[in-house]
Amino acid sequence: MNFQPTDMQQQIAQVIKDFGKTNIQPHIMEWDESQTFPADLFHRMGELGLMGVLVPETYGGSGLGYLEYVTVISEVARICGAVGLSLAAHNSLCTGHILQFGSEEQKRRWLPKLAAGQWIGAWGLTEPNTGSDAMNMKCVARKEGDEWVINGTKCWITHGKSGDVAVVIARTGEVRDSHGMTAFVVERGTPGFSGGKKENKLGMRASETAEMIFDNCRIPAANMLGKEGDGFIQSMKVLDGGRISIAALSLGIAKGAYDAALKYAQERQQFDKPIASFQGISFKLADMATQIAAAELLTMQAADMKNKHLPMTKQAAMAKYYASEIAVSIANEAVQVFGGYGYTKDFPVEKFYRDAKLCTIGEGTSEIQKIVIAREVLKA
Repeated sequence: MNFQPTDMQQQIAQVIKDFGKTNIQPHIMEWDESQTFPADLFHRMGELGLMGVLVPETYGGSGLGYLEYVTVISEVARICGAVGLSLAAHNSLCTGHILQFGSEEQKRRWLPKLAAGQWIGAWGLTEPNTGSDAMNMKCVARKEGDEWVINGTKCWITHGKSGDVAVVIARTGEVRDSHGMTAFVVERGTPGFSGGKKENKLGMRASETAEMIFDNCRIPAANMLGKEGDGFIQSMKVLDGGRISIAALSLGIAKGAYDAALKYAQERQQFDKPIASFQGISFKLADMATQIAAAELLTMQAADMKNKHLPMTKQAAMAKYYASEIAVSIANEAVQVFGGYGYTKDFPVEKFYRDAKLCTIGEGTSEIQKIVIAREVLKA
């Protein structure tokens, strides 16, 4: 397939660039230093159609595909990784889970508010002692009449305190039974549902990461997504799409760091010439450009397969693994190109450097991606 940007993708990129120049760029370091989650920004992005990119127009979304979605996330992350992360989590995890597995009634109940940016979404799978080992979860839900009662804690949750609605996976059967977990939608304000500790992070500081606590939290049976026992299987399918999100996020961060390094290398003078003219610097830029091109092709391939409803577990894992690793590498080299200035907060590369690392950890570490890839290639 030809992955050259379409007119629609180019228009999306320009809209985000213009919006970001006024609404994101001036506040990046202020939000980062204070760990402020700019909720109002996301309400405004909802007005642009960025909060329901994949949601059909029937439910108030933009009705776009995964290629356009990659453009949205990568272009936002090119400006600020933290904003890109929150946008990705809202779109692919919470909203995406309801879109993929909700009933018609559930979709009409929750998707319009999420797609419009009136509500911000969260998604809860991870627990304090169950990161990659999700089937060992301790958060439980038990049926009482026509209600479910949830007890337990979720951690490392994007929008864990500020999210208006959360999709939560809780154990409803035996430990380590892949059919022993179920997905539920819980609205903020439900008695027994609260936000807990907010994490003080290395990077992605404007994207809120916090606990969600459930203490005898009662929800109607109508809030269950799909069938009882399908929660883990649903989550793995949601994470396939989520890996494309993190690949796109990584791609944007890599591009942002590269843009800054390229510009600086052409402007910075040493020995009466731009430092870009020295092989030591120009070869760094060549490596960066090549790695970005490869990551973009992997990401677009996975997105194209997702659009076509083809099996893409391997491709999504490859894209996420490679893009996240090169984002870290490129951000590191960008700091090196800047030299001492790159180590200060007066220039953008130190933030790209801090933000990039999350991409190798979130939604499945690089090591987990290798397990997924190895499992897929060994099937052949």
